[in-house]
Amino acid sequence: MLKRFDRKKARARRHLRVRKKVFGTPERPRLSVFRSLNHIYAQIIDDTTGNTLVAASSLDRDLRGQLKTGGNIEAARAVGKLVAEKAKEKGISKVVFDRGGNLYHGRVKALAESAREAGLEF
Repeated sequence: MLKRFDRKKARARRHLRVRKKVFGTPERPRLSVFRSLNHIYAQIIDDTTGNTLVAASSLDRDLRGQLKTGGNIEAARAVGKLVAEKAKEKGISKVVFDRGGNLYHGRVKALAESAREAGLEF
């Protein structure tokens, strides 16, 4: 029988592997990234309580008018900058990065780099 490569299963497997090692604490919460075809989402999560402390996405009102589309590198950079600014307002400066099973490339990399430039440490 022919085995087929399934992208969703491969991403889910990578995500579980990453989540075994990455855990957000109150001192250093987890910056989680989710990427869909049309948008990109980022949240900062304290895993000890299960609370989302900060969230930003390409659907946010702050970005909606500025972005031509939510599914490109430009949008990812804007979301990274926005999530870092919101985190700074809440007093969060250090996070652990959870790429969500995606490869550290393209939109995920752009979001991470712009968050670092805006002042988040990871």
